Amino acid sequence: MEFTSLELAVSAVFGESKRAMSRQAVYGGDINRAYRLTLSDGSAVFMKCNAAANIDFFRKEVDGLNALWAARTIGVPEPLALGVDRRQGFSFLLMEYLDTAPKRKDYWETFGHELARLHRAATAELVSENRALPFGFRTDNYIGASRQINTPKTGWIDFYRDCRLYPQIRMAGQKLDSATRRKCESLLQRLDTLLSEPEFPSLLHGDLWSGNAVGGPDGKAWIYDPAAYVGHFEAELAMTELFGGFPATFYGAYHEANPIDPGYRERRDLYNLYHMLNHLNLFGGSYLSAVRGILNRYA
Repeated sequence: MEFTSLELAVSAVFGESKRAMSRQAVYGGDINRAYRLTLSDGSAVFMKCNAAANIDFFRKEVDGLNALWAARTIGVPEPLALGVDRRQGFSFLLMEYLDTAPKRKDYWETFGHELARLHRAATAELVSENRALPFGFRTDNYIGASRQINTPKTGWIDFYRDCRLYPQIRMAGQKLDSATRRKCESLLQRLDTLLSEPEFPSLLHGDLWSGNAVGGPDGKAWIYDPAAYVGHFEAELAMTELFGGFPATFYGAYHEANPIDPGYRERRDLYNLYHMLNHLNLFGGSYLSAVRGILNRYA
């Protein structure tokens, strides 16, 4: 249910007597403003805000959070309410506020095991009623501020070509010189010689790097800000390594629960080309050299 004011959302979720008494700005990423709301009973709620026209960001985020939560394998904050406050002129998403506790001694091992179990969770109903189309998601969503295409496909390589690389290459347009565009075309044509089909489709967070995971109230890792879809778990592992990576204990534990093919190391940067292209499109030319470097290796 969507609400037409923050006040209505708070009273509907927490009780008619509850009010938002104060808000404190907290870190919420590059796309949204984020706040810790303190309610009249002293409890806290996490709120994300954006322009009123961008309510669809929050609709798709809720859809992804619900999909991850339904797998019941790893901590995910509960989405509570969303809407557009017409009087104040912003869209909002209210979520469970995570009070952090000291990390467990086995934090990284548990994180690896739980993410592996997420990737092995049943996923067919998240994509399409047609089980012959196992890759994609039930709706398009967003990777950062970019629309992420999730049209169901029968094969992972076709999905990665048509719904991941091609839309970002097309979006980059004149940011790419003619030589770089030719390498993009060559890569798309020979993608099936570089990637492999997975043994099973996996539910993915979709944007999993260190900034989208936090130690939660139970001392274990909780994940948030998803760009969820069903794909190859190697794409998720590659993203975790893109901005510094996680400790070796995480990957060792993951491998125990869901074995990683030795060839993954050769494919890792090709999966991260998607994210480098997206960063090029969102943040500009400082990411062009990274895009070229990956293309030079594979194309």
